[in-house]
Amino acid sequence: MKVNSSEISALIKKQIEDFSHKVESDDVGTVITIGDGVALVYGLDKAMLGELVEFPHGIYGMVMNLEEENVGCVLLGNDHEIKEGDLVKRTKRVVEVPVGDGLLGRVVNALGQPLDGLGDIKYSKTRPVERIAPGVMYRKSVDKPLQTGIKAIDAMIPIGRGQRELIIGDRQTGKTAIAIDTIINQHDQNVNCIYVAIGQKNSTVASIVDRLRKTGALKYTTVVSASASELAPLLYLAPYSGMAMAEEWLDQGKDTLIIFDDLSKHAVAYRTLSLLLKRPSGREAYPGDVFYLHSRLLERACKLNDENGGGSITALPIIETQAGDISAYIPTNVISITDGQIFLLTDLFNAGQRPAIDSGLSVSRVGSAAQIKAMKQVAGSLKIELANYRELLAFSQFGSDLDQETKDVLNHGNVLMEVLKQNQYDTYPVERQIVELFAAKHRFLETIKIEDQKKVLTRLYEHVSSSHKEVIKEIIQKKAISEELEAKLKDILKKFFEALK
Repeated sequence: MKVNSSEISALIKKQIEDFSHKVESDDVGTVITIGDGVALVYGLDKAMLGELVEFPHGIYGMVMNLEEENVGCVLLGNDHEIKEGDLVKRTKRVVEVPVGDGLLGRVVNALGQPLDGLGDIKYSKTRPVERIAPGVMYRKSVDKPLQTGIKAIDAMIPIGRGQRELIIGDRQTGKTAIAIDTIINQHDQNVNCIYVAIGQKNSTVASIVDRLRKTGALKYTTVVSASASELAPLLYLAPYSGMAMAEEWLDQGKDTLIIFDDLSKHAVAYRTLSLLLKRPSGREAYPGDVFYLHSRLLERACKLNDENGGGSITALPIIETQAGDISAYIPTNVISITDGQIFLLTDLFNAGQRPAIDSGLSVSRVGSAAQIKAMKQVAGSLKIELANYRELLAFSQFGSDLDQETKDVLNHGNVLMEVLKQNQYDTYPVERQIVELFAAKHRFLETIKIEDQKKVLTRLYEHVSSSHKEVIKEIIQKKAISEELEAKLKDILKKFFEALK
């Protein structure tokens, strides 16, 4: 039989015309270059910003650059097995993480996958890591305190539920200690907690998880860990993943506390990504949108009004400064986004003042509205008294002949500084703080030796809570000190301190 070439070509043409399953360039792309966890992909014409794309060997990436000729993707896994020419497929989904109560008590990575060896996470719902923050019409002003259990904070720099309060200071000044103590103090406050570790050592995260477990705080806490050994994209994603998990409880009308430890490492991870994606750099080599990076994250922390469930997310971002320079780029950015800052001073820390809070530079712009009246009554003058003490302390170094009034101010300041000292992991209920600050305010401690004050205050609270339970009960229930209660408390304290002599 003779084969006619024209018939064959006609047949092939017809087959091609009938072939309707055409692979479109908007759904599949090809890797042009790969390296340092960043891939440039040709094709993917309809890819969305933040979309999850699938590389070979089960590795996923996230679209971050939408160029005219290619798409820039960051890999959420190892790039060793990916090479030029590999196919990349769209998933038509943005990056999502599991959410819900199944995450409580678990340690997960930035994608919500378990790291604690306790099996799979039980969840029925996922949320995109990025979400537009609730508008002003959905919110209400902060009206309920979030008790940290730390006297210096609850008295002078109060935090309300739905507030964003920055913890800032040099390395090794106790920033993480404040955050962990705040989580531990929520054990009976009906608050779910999320601790996001960004760029920390695995051993540090393990010790924090162990401490939370020992204190019973892990059962209402989720730890999201993107350690220093992980890829920059996962460090970049971690705080957004944590916020998405918190928003699930927010929408259920629950209160949530989220810690970002720390956002300076997060900004460095984003700078790494941006430079690898060849985005133009700005001040200190950070990209121009580094302010937007943190503002769109922290704006999601809020207090919703009653029509929208009344839930709240309280955010405590941590920023590490270099040599106490709070006027650097990232610290000033985050200070301007948050509702106040707790500034930790290296000199105070080295002098043995723990927590090393600088009451002059620290401020809470909204938390005082949520502070209970009893605390305002005993702590209202605390900041001014400490400011007077610091001012006179500076002058007293130059003169030895001091008048009695100056000596009294200095002695009272020394007493207040001692009262505000507190050990790590040793949080106090608000009624104990009020009793101790009441004793300090009304000068009952002036005659007690500085080294004995901690012991005396512990005995005082034990005496009041055991022999005068009605006083503690009234403070808890009425959240205010009436004139009768003030007189009664003064009488109790007077007899207690006379008995010590």
